[in-house]
Amino acid sequence: MKLFAALLMLLPLLEPPPTATSARIVRILDGDTVEALLEDKTRLRIRLEAIDAPERKQAFSARSSEALAELVFGKDVKIDQTGKDRYGRTLAWLHVDGKNVNEEMVRKGLAWHYRQYSKSPALQALEDEAKMARRGLWADESPVPPWEFRSSKKAPSGSR
Repeated sequence: MKLFAALLMLLPLLEPPPTATSARIVRILDGDTVEALLEDKTRLRIRLEAIDAPERKQAFSARSSEALAELVFGKDVKIDQTGKDRYGRTLAWLHVDGKNVNEEMVRKGLAWHYRQYSKSPALQALEDEAKMARRGLWADESPVPPWEFRSSKKAPSGSR
């Protein structure tokens, strides 16, 4: 039993480290999802790690997508892959022109730090700073996080 417990503790060490690659961003799907064209001409759908942007029918959705496009569309980016999400999208940190794109989206107030999946003190500090400055979605009286918005859409109407 002790051996089994010890092996379980070593399991995270067996996971492959994040892989980095370069690609050109050819499509913006929303404020936290892009499509990249790799050197071999295959397309890779990427969900930005540790952030969550407003959903299409939420305030600031269009602005969030526009900001992401301004940062990366048509540009060569460095992709630090961290895994896959439940939809098969590649989870990654993007870097362009010396900037961490994920952090920039939070800094601009156009994405939330997705605390359910990230404990990053840097992202939390950027979100707190954007909130204090009332930048982007934080200018709204009471912004609704996307995960709450998605959750409310799944509830049957008329239920309590």
